[in-house]
Amino acid sequence: MKFILTKELGRLSRWLRLLGFDTVYYDKDNLGTLLILALREDRKIITRSRALVHPKKCMAVIESDKLDQQLKEVVSKLNLKIEQEKFFSRCTVCNQELADVEKEKIKQQVPPYVYQHQEHFMKCENCNKIYWKGSHWGNIKEAIDKII
Repeated sequence: MKFILTKELGRLSRWLRLLGFDTVYYDKDNLGTLLILALREDRKIITRSRALVHPKKCMAVIESDKLDQQLKEVVSKLNLKIEQEKFFSRCTVCNQELADVEKEKIKQQVPPYVYQHQEHFMKCENCNKIYWKGSHWGNIKEAIDKII
């Protein structure tokens, strides 16, 4: 399932990407363009704005302004299946799928301590961001487990 989130749900879009969902963040006010993108790319619209509700496009209207509640609402309203093997498979910045990268190829792009203590790295081919399973990985997974 793919999503497009409106501008008031930026943090939620990052967290859906962390969960492995293909999630576009749409930060404009043009309803027509939003609907065209959603239809063209077969994306479900998620919004907090009741003004954007459109009967021909399946969507979820989120009530809460708190991230943890927003995640619960999305999972519940769209009956999402959360698969741990998909966690951390997308870039949180640009939504691109991450690819494994050889450790030697990113030596100059990560801190020396990280390079010495980590073996597995992933890279976003679109924005060149490097990811690894640091302490934040466990913290995020723990937060997700509490929320969902």
